[in-house]
Amino acid sequence: MKMYLTMIFSSTIGKVSDILKPRKISDNRVSFCEQLPSFCEATSRRRPFVWLSNSHNITTTNVTTTLDKMAEINTLGWVDYLIIAIMLCISAGIGVYYRFSGGRQKTMEEYFVASRSMSIVPVAVALVVSFMSAVTLLGVSAENYTYGTQFVVINLSYLLGTPIVCYGFLPVFFKLQATSAYEYLEKRFGIRARMMASFVYWIQLLLYSGVVLYAPSLALEATTGISKTASIIIIGLVCAFYSTIGGIKAVLITDVFQGLLMFVAVFLIIGIAANDVGGLGQIWEIAKQGQRLEFDSIDLDPTVRHTWWSLTLGGLCTFLSLYGVNQVQIQRMLTVKNMKAAQRAMWLSWPILSLLSITTCFSGLAIYSKYHNCDPFLKKRITSSDMLMPLYVMDTMSNIPGLPGIFAAGIFSAGLSSISAAQNSLAAVTLEDYMKPLYKKCVGHEFSPTKSAFMAKVLAFTFGIISIALAFLAQFLGGLLQASLTIFGVVGGPLLGVFTLGMGTESATESGAIIGALTAFSFLFWIVFGQPRPMPPKLPTSIEGCDNVANITMSVLQNVTSFSKSTGDSSYFYLYRISYMWYSPLGFLITFILGLIISNISRLFFKKQNDELDANLFFPVLARRIRYRRCMDVENERSSSSLSRKYSLNDIIGKDDAADKICTKL
Repeated sequence: MKMYLTMIFSSTIGKVSDILKPRKISDNRVSFCEQLPSFCEATSRRRPFVWLSNSHNITTTNVTTTLDKMAEINTLGWVDYLIIAIMLCISAGIGVYYRFSGGRQKTMEEYFVASRSMSIVPVAVALVVSFMSAVTLLGVSAENYTYGTQFVVINLSYLLGTPIVCYGFLPVFFKLQATSAYEYLEKRFGIRARMMASFVYWIQLLLYSGVVLYAPSLALEATTGISKTASIIIIGLVCAFYSTIGGIKAVLITDVFQGLLMFVAVFLIIGIAANDVGGLGQIWEIAKQGQRLEFDSIDLDPTVRHTWWSLTLGGLCTFLSLYGVNQVQIQRMLTVKNMKAAQRAMWLSWPILSLLSITTCFSGLAIYSKYHNCDPFLKKRITSSDMLMPLYVMDTMSNIPGLPGIFAAGIFSAGLSSISAAQNSLAAVTLEDYMKPLYKKCVGHEFSPTKSAFMAKVLAFTFGIISIALAFLAQFLGGLLQASLTIFGVVGGPLLGVFTLGMGTESATESGAIIGALTAFSFLFWIVFGQPRPMPPKLPTSIEGCDNVANITMSVLQNVTSFSKSTGDSSYFYLYRISYMWYSPLGFLITFILGLIISNISRLFFKKQNDELDANLFFPVLARRIRYRRCMDVENERSSSSLSRKYSLNDIIGKDDAADKICTKL
């Protein structure tokens, strides 16, 4: 599942016919962002989406052109395909190696958490590449090309969120030592809260895995000639193969290899662009002249798409929902030997994530340096902005055998890392949250260790096949797919609110948590689907440098101008115009505040007392104070004053479990 479990990404959804051969522009072809504009507003692995109105579509019926044939796009050569094949073979080989090494994936402990034996570096890299999917790489570069560099501010939220995850959420999950993160909710609240959160997560991640497989395949087909059908099947089967037989160890090690290819692909684009235009400084200068450089948007208006406030606060909530309480990332951090190692892995992942994010943003400017005076979208060479990166590669590198193949391998690697993470986590959640409890209830005892390991592998492979099926269905499920991906974006905030409510307060009850989360879900779905919303303004593009610029009539430019001016229309209801970056904070606040109010009201009217819960279920700061208070209660009951004289509050809360040790002495 990828943070940016995506923040901005646009994915190629819709019927896109082969554009590799010369042909006339179809009269009914519309851009991807017009067919499914939610993708153009999406972020992260997990990311909010905005539903836009077709009333703002710019279809090619508004365009009259004498460009009877499209320029033929270069395709990959045999060297490129060989590189892709080698990448796939290495990934599959890693799975085979871990199938027949170590414990041979015969226990749940090894299959899902690698017997807690992984080193810090592969876990840190896996935390990054699970977060940065293929659609994120394509979408972030397109974001900076289309809307400018304001989005890079989101990296500040990663710095703010990392210590919160390390010293807030991670200690709770590490002490719990559960395969499923949602087991926490049962221990803290009850089975209903666990089932609600687990089911929502299960649906969103399953649908997301299909989209992550489909989107880059379609984008690469339209620009490089790689068959969409072949890439979906081959990538899906290879991913299902090594995820199934190699377990979490294979997934983590392949993440390292695939992460390296992702970096190579991005740096390749920047390097080629710098060489073509005369250096990195020239890329920056061209972007400045094209009004792409923007870092100073501090507007407090929540309807402004990207500002320092929305990217920092909204990005923080999204980051915490993906790294703090998400099964994919929690499961990875539990594969190391102790909590200190997990915290070091998390801290190491931060500079890696920031580097990949910033360089991907800069790659958008690198692409702009080539197309700043001949925009391929206006020329109808591509039908969506997420095709910019592969188109650029084929335009600039196709004459160098192997380079396009390295890029394609990097994009496929980004997809593989996200899909394999999803498959392994889906298998863990399904087995732990549904199959095991149901089997125990029906039969009276639990699965044997051998049967549990076998079922885990069956589930992982099954989810791999389902991902392939969903990838093929994506092109036929436009409306439903848009709805499901919107759900994927907006559930992060409410789920973060549920976990924070449990870890940060003693008075929260199961009914309060469930009602708060359901209310937040309903509110967010309403503001997303309540009414079509205006298209966000795009920065100006030009076709003045194109060879056939004279043949493109002014109707194109007139429509583009009206398209931009129509954004921010005050006739739209205010809530429908709120930036998608505020969805996660809104969901979090509604869940937390309403859940706390309902919990206290229920305790007041129903006279329900606080349960004596395990202190380890709370944030460490709160847990230490709970232990101290309980020690004081023990002292009062025994009419002893020695504890308060001998130990201060700072002595007791300064170390984990110190209060428990003192209580034992009483």
